[in-house]
Amino acid sequence: MKWRTIFSSKTMGDDEVKVFGMWASPYSRRVELALKLKGIPYEYIEEDLSNKSALLIKHNPVHQKIPVLVHNGKSIPESLVILEYIDETWRNNPILLSQDPYDRAMARFWAKFIDEKILSTTRKVSFTTGKEQEHAIEEVTEQLKLLENEVKGKAYFGGEGIGYVDIVANFLVFWFGNLQEALGINIFSQHKFPFIFEWIQNQLKIDMVDECRIPKDKHLTYIQTKLAAFKSASK
Repeated sequence: MKWRTIFSSKTMGDDEVKVFGMWASPYSRRVELALKLKGIPYEYIEEDLSNKSALLIKHNPVHQKIPVLVHNGKSIPESLVILEYIDETWRNNPILLSQDPYDRAMARFWAKFIDEKILSTTRKVSFTTGKEQEHAIEEVTEQLKLLENEVKGKAYFGGEGIGYVDIVANFLVFWFGNLQEALGINIFSQHKFPFIFEWIQNQLKIDMVDECRIPKDKHLTYIQTKLAAFKSASK
């Protein structure tokens, strides 16, 4: 099932912008958040990942994955690449990546750490059991501690305003809590990660962040369905 939604805010010339995404994906949600923050009108096209559209495959023939940004007919895949493209194409505020080479490099480092470590290990927590899951929980807890230390004493990862790493880490605002509730585990709490939770409160002050909120009940049902399918396949 496909649906299309047009999101408009400030007029940004005659650009045609489309986003191929999936409502529960933190990767496509971050692309939408960046566009909303920049005030870029776009057409959102929901993909059924069990029955990918010919258009998605056309626009991302290499990986055939979401998200894909299509700007004036040109396709850009991979969420981190898309975020940089958005920032370089539309130079209005907020500027997502610093002009300072060191700050840019460190932002890319933490974004890669979030995707390749935290989100990757979180998938292990979701789709393992027993000792393997216990080990994955310990691993992601240690990774979150590193992220906690990075945001300590800051309103946002890049300083005083929302930026690249904040958008990449945005899954912690809504998505991660829904996941641990569905799994019946307690990895992530204010007691364990007070500085990340302060950062979350700063994120929630931004209207566009709330606009990208994943519907909790729908998300819990979706996760529980995926987990049930995993357990059934594992028998």
